[in-house]
Amino acid sequence: MAIKDAALHAMIEPVVTAMGFELWGIDFQSQGRHSRLVIYIDHENGVSVDDCADISRQVSAVFDVEDPIRGEYRLEVSSPGMDRPLYTLDQFTRYRGHDVALKLRVPFEGRRKFQGLLAGVEGDEVLLQMDGEEYCFPIESIDQAHVVPRFEDPVDGQP
Repeated sequence: MAIKDAALHAMIEPVVTAMGFELWGIDFQSQGRHSRLVIYIDHENGVSVDDCADISRQVSAVFDVEDPIRGEYRLEVSSPGMDRPLYTLDQFTRYRGHDVALKLRVPFEGRRKFQGLLAGVEGDEVLLQMDGEEYCFPIESIDQAHVVPRFEDPVDGQP
């Protein structure tokens, strides 16, 4: 997690938790003078549009006082969705057995993008099964990761 992301996470998490939600993760993208901050929240009973709006208002109030982002920025609050991003080892552990897509910070064996079955976590490494082989990626080497949803064919019930 980058320093800016860690500082934002520390500022946002108490607000989200106090409102009864889990801070799933944040995605901060600095785009010149305009930045974008996406806050992903989760709850065992789901997340509504009203929940997102309420959390957006509360976080905005904190940001008005703390002013953590220079210049203009767009704040978005969202559920992680079916193709939820994965940020922490705990999240990877929770989604063991699901298909995931990874994008690495630097190439491994000539490529940066991998997709396969999340076999689990060992120490600080994410285990991914692809093409009959298992790959181990240190969490620090993963730039982005997300769950790849499976949809059944309505005719035969197969993915």
